[in-house]
Amino acid sequence: MSGEWQEPSRGVLITYDSRPTTHDPPLAMFLETDSYDRAAWARLQADSASLRDVIESGGKLLPHFDEFMLDLFALLFKLNIVSHPASEVAPSAAFYGVLIEQLRAVPVLAALRQQTVLDETRAGLATLLLGERLLELIKSERVLTRAEMLDFWNLQQHEEELNQRRDEAETAADLRLRASTKASERQLSELEARMRREAETAERRLQQRAQQVQATLKDSAERSRNRVEAQAQRVLQDLDDTAEQSESWSVQLGTGQRSSPAAQIELGRRLANNQKLRKLARMVGRMRESALALRQKMFERASAEMYEIGAGAELSRLLPHELLALRHPVLRRDFARRLLDGELLQYSLRAREEKGKGPMIVCLDGSSSMAGDKEIWSKAVTLTLLDIARRQRRRFRSICFSSADMPLQVLELNQWERYAARLPEVMELAEYFPGGGTDFQKPLSAALECLRKAKYTRGDIVFITDGECRVTPEWLAEFKRQKDRLGFSLFSILIDIGPSALGTLREFSDKIATVSQLTSEAGRDIFLKF
Repeated sequence: MSGEWQEPSRGVLITYDSRPTTHDPPLAMFLETDSYDRAAWARLQADSASLRDVIESGGKLLPHFDEFMLDLFALLFKLNIVSHPASEVAPSAAFYGVLIEQLRAVPVLAALRQQTVLDETRAGLATLLLGERLLELIKSERVLTRAEMLDFWNLQQHEEELNQRRDEAETAADLRLRASTKASERQLSELEARMRREAETAERRLQQRAQQVQATLKDSAERSRNRVEAQAQRVLQDLDDTAEQSESWSVQLGTGQRSSPAAQIELGRRLANNQKLRKLARMVGRMRESALALRQKMFERASAEMYEIGAGAELSRLLPHELLALRHPVLRRDFARRLLDGELLQYSLRAREEKGKGPMIVCLDGSSSMAGDKEIWSKAVTLTLLDIARRQRRRFRSICFSSADMPLQVLELNQWERYAARLPEVMELAEYFPGGGTDFQKPLSAALECLRKAKYTRGDIVFITDGECRVTPEWLAEFKRQKDRLGFSLFSILIDIGPSALGTLREFSDKIATVSQLTSEAGRDIFLKF
C-alpha cells in the first residue's frame, strides 16, 4: 500500500511504500497446527453447513471462536499435541485455554482420541458435536456470565488498539528513515516517540485489564470443569453410537456408495441428535442382512454359470492345474508373479441379468396409531425393500399417507444413476411422520396413477399399515378393474406390533404378511416376493 506524508512546516511531500511491520499480533490458538491440519479443517468447514453455523453462532458470543474450533479439531485429530506458550496467546482468547486444558485433563479424552486421531471424518464430527455442546453451555451462561463475555470483547478492543498504535509507530519509524531533510526527520522522530508512548500506555491498560479478567477466570474454571467433562463423555457416547450407523445410512441403505467426509459429518450430527434414526438404522441393518442372505441363498448363486476360460487373479475361480503349481518351489514363484499380473487361468461366471420388473411403490402408513415402534418397523421394511429394488434395477417410489385431508409425501428414491438412492431423500423419508387419521383410497389411487404413467407393463405395490380403514364399494370395484388391466400385484404388510386389523386389506391384497413373521420361516415371503 502506497501513501504520502506532508511535512507541516515546509509543505515537503514524502512518498513512501508501506511494509509489513515487524510486530506480530498475538496468537488466538493454544495448539500448534501445520498446513495439512489447516487444509483438512478448511475442507470440512467449506463443505459442512453445520460447522459453519456453529462457528458463526459462537463468534457472536465470544471473539476468536473460529480459532477455538480449530484448536478442538487439532486436539482430536493430531497425533502429537504441542501447545503454544500461554504468553504468546491473546488475552481475549484466555477462556478457550481454560477449556482446552480441562479437556486435556479428563480421562475420557484418551478414549475419544482413539477414534479420532488422523481420521478426518470422525475428528470433524467429534469437533462439531463438542463445539455445539460447549456452545450450549456458553449460551446458557453456565460457564460464563454475560458480563464476563463482554470483558473478552473489551480485551479484544484493547488488543486492536495496541496493535494499531504499534503499527503507527512502525510506520513513523519507517518514514523517519526515508526522510530527505533534517527537519522532517526531527518531526518524524517526535511523531514516532509519541506513537510509542501511546502504544506503551495501551499495553499497560491491556495488561491491567487482562489481569482482572484472568482473576475472574478462576471462578469460571471451577464452574465449567465438571460440565466440560460431562460434555466430552456425551460426545464419546454419541460417536460410539453413530459411527456404525452412519456407515449403514451412507453406504448400505440403498445408496451403495460412500459419501464425502463433510456429508458423513452432517449425517453423524443428525444421528447423534435423533434417537429415532439411530434405532431405525440398527433395525434396518439387521433386517437388510437377513434379507440379502436369504435372497443370495435362494437365487443369486443359481443364476450364474461358467461360460469361458480367461486370465485373472480371482483365487476362488482358478482352474485346478493352476493350484497344483503351489506344490512346486519354482512354480510357486511363477504362480505368485502371474497372480500379481492377473495372468492365472480361471473360469468366468455369467449371471443372467434380471430385466426391470417395473416400479416398486410402497404406501407407508403415517397415521397416529403408527407412532413409536410401529413406525420404526414399517420404515425398516421400506428401506430394506429400497435396497432390494436398487439391486434389481427397479424404480422405487414411497408414498407416506395418513388422513384424507393430509397431503401425501411422495418421494422418488432411486431415479438416479445405477438406481442408487440419494441420502437426503432417504433421510427425509426416515424423519417424516405426519400423524392424524387413516385413509387407504388416496395413496392407492396415487400408486395406480404412477403405474399408469410408467413405461413398464408390470409393477408392484407394497402397502404397509397397522389398521383398519373402510373403502367405498365403487372405489374398490374400480381399483380391482385397474389392477387386472395393468397386471400389477399388491402385497400388504401388516404391522402387528400392538393393535392391528386385517379386515379391509383382504379385499384388495394379493398376499398379506406380518412383521411378526420376520422371526419365522413364514417371513421369507416379505422379501422373497420381490
